[in-house]
Amino acid sequence: MAPLPARQRRGYALGGIATGTYGTVPGLLLMPYLTEVIGIQAALAGLVVFVPKGWDFVLNPLAGRVSDRSTNPLGRRRPIIRRAGIVMAAGFLAIFAGPTAPPWLATAWVVAAFLVAATAYAFFQVPYLAMSAEITEDYAERTRLMMWRVVVITGAIMVAGATAPLLVEALGGAAGYRLMAVVMAVLILAGTWGLWVGTRGAALTRHEATSGTLREQLALVVRSPHVRTLLTAFVLQAVAMTMVLAGISYTARHVMGDSAVATYAFVAFVAPAVVVSPLWERFGLRWGKKAGFAATSVVLVAGLLALTAARGGSLGVLLGGAAVVGIGYAGSQLFPLAMLPDLAAHDAMESGQNRIGLLTGTWSAFELLGFALGPAAYGFVLALGGYVSGAAEQSATATNAILLGISVVPAVLVLLSLLALSRYRLDRVLRAEGVDHAVR
Repeated sequence: MAPLPARQRRGYALGGIATGTYGTVPGLLLMPYLTEVIGIQAALAGLVVFVPKGWDFVLNPLAGRVSDRSTNPLGRRRPIIRRAGIVMAAGFLAIFAGPTAPPWLATAWVVAAFLVAATAYAFFQVPYLAMSAEITEDYAERTRLMMWRVVVITGAIMVAGATAPLLVEALGGAAGYRLMAVVMAVLILAGTWGLWVGTRGAALTRHEATSGTLREQLALVVRSPHVRTLLTAFVLQAVAMTMVLAGISYTARHVMGDSAVATYAFVAFVAPAVVVSPLWERFGLRWGKKAGFAATSVVLVAGLLALTAARGGSLGVLLGGAAVVGIGYAGSQLFPLAMLPDLAAHDAMESGQNRIGLLTGTWSAFELLGFALGPAAYGFVLALGGYVSGAAEQSATATNAILLGISVVPAVLVLLSLLALSRYRLDRVLRAEGVDHAVR
């Protein structure tokens, strides 16, 4: 099978600018905006941040179903992605561009704008992932495609995550947030434009029709043993990694004694992906995606357990452990997302029906569930340890809980994900087929 042209591979990856920016900044800055600028209580602010995630859990399969049934002459997925990207940028800008008083009106504005942006994100992200199962049938090419996506999205996370707070501080108050929103909205539009232009001319390799109701097709997707095993492994790791991200600031403040350490740890965690993703790609091409996913999981466990040594307050140990975790995390993002289009294309070939968007929508919905469960699980660990909210000094038990919540507990979840992954059988079949095609 001929590889994708480099322009289309790069163009597909550029969509990661939009998803990386949108996926990062609200998590960093929306809570402070709600509590410090609008002035609402933290509990209500947390609810405001959570509601769109719950909405997307319901909406993502529907977004996939809509794109599956599209008959647009410009393409099944691309026109939907373009429109959604424009609305997503506008919705993101509106979140921070509304009134700041009275609090009830400002909060209602944020909720409405955030729901618009979240809806657009669902109609961007789900067809975007579905494209990877339709623009190439090559087992190895899907790994290359996702490798470039991981590199771009990692760069977007670092740039957006570092720049957005600086822009807020540049003007301060509501004006700073509005400046930040304008710049981030431009980045989202740039990613959308890059994807639209770069994938122009990409031919669809799958043309199956869609049939059956949404409920019937969802049931068929969930019953697939290939989907269940891979999705279980991925969600367990999503919970584990969001526990780590949720605990970085607590570890910096109460274990390391310096809140600024959170930034250093975040960079140490994210930056390795830019360097090691091509190496993980080579590993996957040589040994297979399932073996690659298992290897990255082992690296993750090693890095997570290494974080326990930071109990003594050593910055070097914390950053070194975070870097090892980041090396593993880069692969744990690459391989499952490279295996997802394999699942989707195999399902379409076996069933003769187009459920690719529905499958990716279901996948994205459960991914969001994992992202939501991670912080909740970390909060439960803190509660068990006797953590006292707002207290500058914490007990030894609470400090241990802070560290265990970013190390041992996530490591156990990753080990459980390996048990689920061991039951995944499709990779061996597809890899053998890919080698056979390559020989021919």
